[in-house]
Amino acid sequence: MPELPEVEVVRRGLERWVSGRTVTDTEVLHPRAVRRHLAGAADFADRLRGVTLGPAYRRGKYLWLPLGNGTSLLGHLGMSGQLLVQPQNVPDEAHLRIRVRFTDTAAPAAGEAGTSAAGEAGGTELRFVDQRTFGGLSVHDCVPDGPDAAVGLPLPLAHIAPDPLEKAFDEDVFHEALRRRRTTIKRALLDQSLISGVGNIYADEALWRSKLHYDRPTAAMTRPRTAELIAHIREVMGDALAAGGTSFDSLYVNVNGESGYFDRSLDVYGREGEPCRRCGTLIRRRPWMNRSSYFCPRCQRPPRVS
Repeated sequence: MPELPEVEVVRRGLERWVSGRTVTDTEVLHPRAVRRHLAGAADFADRLRGVTLGPAYRRGKYLWLPLGNGTSLLGHLGMSGQLLVQPQNVPDEAHLRIRVRFTDTAAPAAGEAGTSAAGEAGGTELRFVDQRTFGGLSVHDCVPDGPDAAVGLPLPLAHIAPDPLEKAFDEDVFHEALRRRRTTIKRALLDQSLISGVGNIYADEALWRSKLHYDRPTAAMTRPRTAELIAHIREVMGDALAAGGTSFDSLYVNVNGESGYFDRSLDVYGREGEPCRRCGTLIRRRPWMNRSSYFCPRCQRPPRVS
């Protein structure tokens, strides 16, 4: 599923092509796509009609656009969700779930070019496409928190910790919480109440860069080791962002339908049986919490069993 870098790529696309535009109508084509909007599809469409969408924000794997009235449009891509900005005349995708039309969707005249993001986007609409229907959109009240206190944080995100790319992320607070949790390091990295946005792929990549085994107890983490791990998490996510994210199949794309290519640069994830790029030892894969963990048995030695 999309992780923080992929969701950030989508956020940047929404910021360019959707923020500042006014919704004229919304069409919900599958009820599961708005199941988190408890008032139902009709209310969801009513809440968006006539609203000008604000800047795009992200926390972890969630996206939101303020609606200007103390509420925000919240999005989660789930396993296969896509937010696409498409020309109106493009045929509907097979798994189109929600369509949002804007007041500026009249196609520009021949030879006419817009100078703003909304102008460039003229003639386009926002589509939520989701093959597996685990993702969705919903409207929620905001609490005064998050990356912009003036905008607030959608209420469902109040329990989610800041992610490592946010200014609000506090390494000391994270380290102390890590030590108290009494678990293993990879489990901690995937715990959204401790740190958000780190999924299976980037956890394995950051642990490899840090030379830490995925089963290392969090109680054994020193403050310097925690700081080193956070630095590598930020580093690998920055590298992934520069490459447009990681795409193993056609399900993750940016708002223009383009795939990322960071999968070509992965050091450990998905490389079972290939040589470690640091020491040459063959990479191993182990089943882990209904997922897989990839690691180098030499660089990332397992903890001793006491």
